[in-house]
Amino acid sequence: MSTEEMISVDYEIFGRVQGVFFRKYTQAEGKKLGLVGWVQNTEAGTVQGQFQGPSNKVRQMQDWLKSTGSPKSQIIKAEFKNEKNVKSLDHSTFKIVRP
Repeated sequence: MSTEEMISVDYEIFGRVQGVFFRKYTQAEGKKLGLVGWVQNTEAGTVQGQFQGPSNKVRQMQDWLKSTGSPKSQIIKAEFKNEKNVKSLDHSTFKIVRP
């Protein structure tokens, strides 16, 4: 029996992503996909965070962050880095972090 690999990815989203409920929608989408992690606003006007879970769900989340976001957001660029396999998840839920 093969268990699907779990991966962890850091992300930063550029564009009009603050003041448009981006964090709330990101949290909801992450939970819907069964991912764990966090999301927060940055002083630079971007949104950043990390998510972890099964690789196919992480890919879906990456696509969502690149192309969908919250209804009023305008995503210019989505950067993903530090992707790595993880044996266990570092988070128990998907939370909004206040900087």
